Amino acid sequence: MHVLMLSKRQYTGRDLIDDRYGRLWEIPEALARRGHAISGIALSYRHRDSGNFLSAAGVQWRSINALSLETIQLERAIRRLHQQCPIDVLLTSSDAPCTVLGASLAKHIHTPHVADLYDNYESFGLSRIPGMRAAFRRACAGSKAISAVTHALADHVKSTLSTPVPVHVIGNGVRRDLFHPIDKRVSREMLGLPVKARLIGCAGALDQSRGIEDLFRAFQALSERHPDIHLVIAGPRDATLHRYPHPRIIDFGVIGWKQVPLLINSLDVSVVCNRNSGFGRFCYPLKLAESIACGVPIVASDVGDTRRIGGGAIRVYAPGDINDLVESIDLQLQMPLSNTALRAFDWEERAIQMEALLLEATRSNHP
Repeated sequence: MHVLMLSKRQYTGRDLIDDRYGRLWEIPEALARRGHAISGIALSYRHRDSGNFLSAAGVQWRSINALSLETIQLERAIRRLHQQCPIDVLLTSSDAPCTVLGASLAKHIHTPHVADLYDNYESFGLSRIPGMRAAFRRACAGSKAISAVTHALADHVKSTLSTPVPVHVIGNGVRRDLFHPIDKRVSREMLGLPVKARLIGCAGALDQSRGIEDLFRAFQALSERHPDIHLVIAGPRDATLHRYPHPRIIDFGVIGWKQVPLLINSLDVSVVCNRNSGFGRFCYPLKLAESIACGVPIVASDVGDTRRIGGGAIRVYAPGDINDLVESIDLQLQMPLSNTALRAFDWEERAIQMEALLLEATRSNHP
């Protein structure tokens, strides 16, 4: 099967080509390892050197600056590719513009289109472009199938479709070579963290849109109860942190994603914040899955698919309820729930799910 994937290059704070990170990198890699021919087009919304990039698994990526002549000529380039090596299915992901563009390109080469929704794209800024939301919904309604990252998002998408389209849930995965239990003391020593203190924290987006203020406010209350507690944080942020200075906040700034497992394994409690918003209700809580893979006690915002993923092995709190968060963290410090029975899916397993969906789309195109 020859799959052409179309996505943006910069997503979730990372660069697809430079960082080789996340869903848009890992699933094509795994599909290529399973013997499929994978071509990828990465549209860069920031100026980057365009060119071809061959991945370790053999994915042929082409990076294109979105505002360039090459984008205008994209249809012609894809026709040439299709003539050289027929494309069996066109897979789009990352946002509404890529979904709309991919749907149009698939029609031109008479190839089935599958839309991968790793988030609620209608909540993204580019979806506010006049007409974009309607065009996105038309593209989804005209696709052969849709993959949604959570059950909550799948239900939402089904409610917006003008025609029935198969919607399958394919969540995010973790890299098991990175995210696995590591001795807490070893992790702390490697990061220079206090070995005997109680540490709570998180590694991820530290901004108001993710409800991170809940954690800062909860830590202020917990710091008065526990003189040995520290808050360990890392990740891109807005100005929220500046409103909550504290001598026992340990801030690593923005760290490489390969260091994240060490930080998670150093914690007594991993806290996964989110808001009950158009983003929070539908996103996949990847930090929850990574914390599960590391086997650390977890407190997570009770929104979207959190309970479905964590079951009874994590403690949840109502987003925005600081007292609830404080008590949930305290309970995990005193009587931590074991989540060793939980299992986080890896990217290979997610790619197998995507493979089945893509093969079904190609079969339905050739009755």
